[in-house]
Amino acid sequence: MVMSLRKLAVNQKGCIKAVTASGEMGRRIRDMGLVPGTPVMVVGRAPLADPVALRMRGFTLSLRNSEADCITVEAV
Repeated sequence: MVMSLRKLAVNQKGCIKAVTASGEMGRRIRDMGLVPGTPVMVVGRAPLADPVALRMRGFTLSLRNSEADCITVEAV
């Protein structure tokens, strides 16, 4: 199922399919290693659901929901 990264549940895995952000935010997201084909897993959320913590490529990364909305993933 293809969805926004923001919609993945805690402990759910997915594979990045596309980054729809453009400009500075798109460059920043790609610079962090969030590129198509990268497997990710949501490891936690803050109490108000923002930000979301991801595990990828051996490290944990936190993203704001506005950034996670720009990343399309396929849940596995």
